[in-house]
Amino acid sequence: MKRNVLIVGAGGVAHVAAHKCAQHNDILGDICIASRTESKCDEIIESVKRKNHIKDTGKKIYSRQVDALDIPSVVKLIKETNSQIVINLAQAYVNMSLLEACIQAGVAYMDTAIHEDPNKVCEDPPWYANYEWKRKDRCKEKGITAILGAGFDPGVVNAYCALAVKHYFDKIDTIDILDVNAGSHGKYFATNFDPEINFREFKKVWTWIDRKWVMEKVHSIKMTYDFPVVGSQPVYLNGHDELHSLSKNIDANSIRFWMGFGDHYINVFTVLTNLGLISEKPIKTAEGVEVVPLKVLKALLPDPSSLAPNYTGKTCIGNFVRGEKDGKKKEIFIYNICDHAESYKEVESQAISYTAGVPPTAAAILIARGAWDVKTMVNVEELDPDPFIELLNSMGLPTQVQENPAPLQPSARVR
Repeated sequence: MKRNVLIVGAGGVAHVAAHKCAQHNDILGDICIASRTESKCDEIIESVKRKNHIKDTGKKIYSRQVDALDIPSVVKLIKETNSQIVINLAQAYVNMSLLEACIQAGVAYMDTAIHEDPNKVCEDPPWYANYEWKRKDRCKEKGITAILGAGFDPGVVNAYCALAVKHYFDKIDTIDILDVNAGSHGKYFATNFDPEINFREFKKVWTWIDRKWVMEKVHSIKMTYDFPVVGSQPVYLNGHDELHSLSKNIDANSIRFWMGFGDHYINVFTVLTNLGLISEKPIKTAEGVEVVPLKVLKALLPDPSSLAPNYTGKTCIGNFVRGEKDGKKKEIFIYNICDHAESYKEVESQAISYTAGVPPTAAAILIARGAWDVKTMVNVEELDPDPFIELLNSMGLPTQVQENPAPLQPSARVR
């Protein structure tokens, strides 16, 4: 049984994961939270203690400072803390260095997003094949469990695909992953995750249609869907991490990702784009100071974790799956509803961080118990979805399955 968890990162998702790991430290053991800025880790620990979430008070929860790009330092930290499971919740730029450190140290690794090269934006697909999958053989040779994309999307939505294959369909035609935040944070404009990572996604839309990659313009294809609980919401075709593994591992003709954006968000984003403020390329001011517009914008926008106390409303994330069962056409919607206020009440976080932070903790528990300790590199859809979804049901992210859901409306090109 693997024990002792090292959480790398100290943002909103790491905050939630730390709370959830502490609630299950009878299984997971000691918890170390490490980041470049140790004081942020200490703030998370204070929150965990404030909510009285340390289940086994005989186990430790503590912080360390680390540069996640410094592989020898990470290896040293893993060994010093005797951590056997590393949960990477830092920026996606450090995935490959943390993965390499785990391979060298001989411990389990997981993350919640695909690796990004800071100098390359929206690379051509498939992204996993450009980076993580190149280490797959080494993981298998050394018996290293590496679970890629174990958040919600990617992560739980990948498990929903596996669930559809295992229990609901003989043949799948189309999977539409729908992610909508029907909530309000009270700010003029904000992003729910790191603005830099958020906006880098919105350069190109790569989507999987008729078993091939198709590129579309950002926010150019829209539809409206009548979601359970949160009602009718506009969603836009987007590129996203999970498509890059699902296109390989799930036998479906088309797999698309749709993200919800209101008119105000689209208008502000369009202005920021047209002004060049989401550019990742350095420019010089009149005074000769070199700045990166996107980093300046990040500094100006609210810290996503600061939104939590005033957030109201709910999120709905799910998979609309169409196919055949026993020779008959079938449609289902597999989804989760998460409440911002309830998330804050439990772990002092908003629902978007909650949906991303609970799943890697569940995955860590399954590794610790042995159910997902597969000793090779996998994406979530390659694993048995049942124990994962069962565990999430008891950890605050219950899954619902709607047979004969509201029909998926036709999409329309809007720009």
